[in-house]
Amino acid sequence: MIVAHLGVAVEVLFADGERHPVRVKRSSGHVVGDSVLVRGEVLERLPRTTELRRRDGRGAVHLVGANLDVLGVMVSPRPLPPAGFVDRAIVAARAAGLKPLLIVNKEDLPGAAELTAELRALYGASLPVFTLSAKAGVGLELLRQFMAEGHRGAFVGTTGVGKSSLLNALCPDLALTVGELNEDRGVGRHTTTVATLHALDGGGELVDTPGFRDFGLVDIVVEELIVHFPGFEQAMMARCRFRDCRHRAEPGCAVTALVEKGALSEERYRAYLDLLAEIEAAQDEKRRREWKS
Repeated sequence: MIVAHLGVAVEVLFADGERHPVRVKRSSGHVVGDSVLVRGEVLERLPRTTELRRRDGRGAVHLVGANLDVLGVMVSPRPLPPAGFVDRAIVAARAAGLKPLLIVNKEDLPGAAELTAELRALYGASLPVFTLSAKAGVGLELLRQFMAEGHRGAFVGTTGVGKSSLLNALCPDLALTVGELNEDRGVGRHTTTVATLHALDGGGELVDTPGFRDFGLVDIVVEELIVHFPGFEQAMMARCRFRDCRHRAEPGCAVTALVEKGALSEERYRAYLDLLAEIEAAQDEKRRREWKS
C-alpha cells in the first residue's frame, strides 16, 4: 500500500511490514491509500474501492485519497470555513461512497460554542459531529473510538484549521509541523506538503493531506446532489410527486413542503439552491465542451 507520495517517488508499505521508496512519474496518478503490486521499479495499481476528488479555485482536479471509507470535515472558529465548504465536502464524500463526519476543532477559542451549536443544528441529524481541542488534548476519546472501529479516513479542511495538530494528538510519535494563523488575515499557512498515511495506536488509519482553501465538486450531477445534500434526508423519505424533481417550484415537492411547514430551514434550502445552480452550470459547461469536441 502507498503510504506517502513524495512527488517523484512513493513510499510503499509491504505486507511484511517493510517500507521502501519506489520512483514514479509525477503524472503517474498514484495516491496515498492505493494498493499496488511492485515488480522491481514498476507499480501496478489494483482496483480502487473508493476515490475522493476535489476541484481547486483554478479548476484543477486533485485526488485526495483512495480506498478510504470515512471523511472528517474539519472546521474551527478561526479560520471559519468558506461559504458552502462543508456542504460540498459532505456531498463529495457521500457521492464517493464515504461516510462523512464533522469535526469542530479549537473548542477552547471564543466563538467555538456558538459555532458548534449552529453546526449541530444544521448537520446533527445527518452525520456524527465531534467537538474537541487538538492543541489542548480535549475531547479526543470519542473520535479515537470511532476510528478504532477499523476506519481508514482523511481529514479535510481549510489551511490553519488544525489537521496536523489533530493528527499529532491522535498519533503523538508523528511530531508533524504545526503552523500559526496569520493574525491579520485570519488564515493559516500550509504545513503539510505531501500526503501521508498513518496507523493510529488504538486502530484505524488516517491520511494527512496538504491544506487548501476550497473544495470544488468534480463530476457531481444534480441527481447525486438531491440524494446526498445534508438535511434533505426527511424529504427523501417522504418522496416528491415527480422522480426528476429538483426541489424548486415543482408541484408535489416534498422539500418545498417541508420548508413551508418550517420543518426545513430557509437557510438550508437556500444553500441547496446555490449548490444546485453551481452543479447545473458545471453540467451545462461539460455538455458544451463535449459538443465542440
